[in-house]
Amino acid sequence: MIIKRNFNPIKVVYYVKMELLFSTVVSVGIWWMYEIGIAQVSLPFSIAAILGSALAIFIAFRNNSAYGRWWEARTVWGGIVNSSRVLARLIITFTDSHAHQANYEKERSEAFKKQLIYSCIAWVHALRIHLRNQETWSELKPFLTSEDYSLLIQSQNKPNFIQLLMGQKIYQGMANGILGGFDSFQMEGQLLALANYQGSCERIKNTPLLRQYDFFTRLFLYVFIFLLPFALIADFNRMEMSGLMIPVSILISFVFSIQAKVGEVNEDPFENRITDVPLSALCNTIERDLREMLGEKELPQKTEVKEGYLF
Repeated sequence: MIIKRNFNPIKVVYYVKMELLFSTVVSVGIWWMYEIGIAQVSLPFSIAAILGSALAIFIAFRNNSAYGRWWEARTVWGGIVNSSRVLARLIITFTDSHAHQANYEKERSEAFKKQLIYSCIAWVHALRIHLRNQETWSELKPFLTSEDYSLLIQSQNKPNFIQLLMGQKIYQGMANGILGGFDSFQMEGQLLALANYQGSCERIKNTPLLRQYDFFTRLFLYVFIFLLPFALIADFNRMEMSGLMIPVSILISFVFSIQAKVGEVNEDPFENRITDVPLSALCNTIERDLREMLGEKELPQKTEVKEGYLF
């Protein structure tokens, strides 16, 4: 996620390098043909204006839709943060509430709390890795038993499998007296919330923005860039400044290109780019909060903004 307010011009130009290269080649070529008299073809500016208006509508729709997807992704992960905290609180308070029972064993209950909360931490990290199509599953080893980790590696949907393990541990706790009464119902409610959040993330990940808007936006953009010099050259030639058409055409093309690129990079918020939802920072927040709730003092270092970006 981009935090800083100002951008490096070189990096901005790099994002639209192909569009700017195309605009430069077309503009210079039309100016050169017009100057030496090979083909003095010009178009009414109204043609470029009409096409530019249509292009602006497509870009606006795409950008609004892309931001909607990005914001939904961020909202879903905000819910994951909250539900993880609630689940950890329920695990701790329900386990401790049975301290007065005759079969209460402090060491066993403390181990149960840590194992279940660590499984919750493993789940959020697994979801991050899953959404980013990474293979760094070894990050989960500190949070799972060797047996659970071995089973996890063999599974296809690893976040979903960790939820299965958590559900099994909850009912094991019910069976051996660590938990009791209706404790499992409230914990299952939070597991259901986490499962729904995972489904929402997978829906955003696996359902692209309508390809029609992507294709026609790119098509209209390149047609606009191609026709723009034809619509400008005659006016600049009458002012005896035909060479000025080149930078003006490139500048206008740059404005439309960068607006189109904003929507393009925001429509997929889980690709581990600087524009994406900061999953690593959110996972770090959850891990720090849940381990602190367990009473741990040595917490992982908080994820900081680096060069204006938060990952």
